Amino acid sequence: MAAIAALQGSMASLSLAPSSFFGERFLPSLSPPVKFADRSCPIVMKLKRWERKECKPNSLPVLHKMHVKVGDTVKIIAGDDKGKVGEITRIFRHNSKIVVKDINFKTKHMKSKEQGEPGKIVKIEAPIHSSNVMLYSKEQNVASRVGHKVLEDGSKVRYLIKTGEIIDSAENWKKLIKEAKKEKEAEAA
Repeated sequence: MAAIAALQGSMASLSLAPSSFFGERFLPSLSPPVKFADRSCPIVMKLKRWERKECKPNSLPVLHKMHVKVGDTVKIIAGDDKGKVGEITRIFRHNSKIVVKDINFKTKHMKSKEQGEPGKIVKIEAPIHSSNVMLYSKEQNVASRVGHKVLEDGSKVRYLIKTGEIIDSAENWKKLIKEAKKEKEAEAA
């Protein structure tokens, strides 16, 4: 009880008022304004240098233009699978890589998901850089660079420079869509 009375006496001697801070007047106008750094990129993940994606000021990845699209037939011009022909199944625009069907297989060792189940060794299609492929004509069996031109009806299309064959036609896209639907139905069944 005596300790509480001593504490109250010492607090009264400080004479704290609502407008004071330990007996001194607090002047907010004299304190310097606090500035916070505005950062456009929120948090940078700890990725390896080759895994980082180049970003725009709004933190979205830079998407590169490529000369190939999904469904194009291409010929590999560099790497272990040089000379092979395949069809593009996936595109990664942030690093200009593509996945070609049945080409550039890599071995992946999978752990077992459930106890008692053995692990697996699976072959997967790894991406390759888009600069290592050229568009390929199935009719004339020749690889060629791609060109762009505008047709009479105003539509912009891609064509093979060596053969003049138009790649982006409505019939080709309809065929690709039908084939994709058939594959999905076959996988579901």
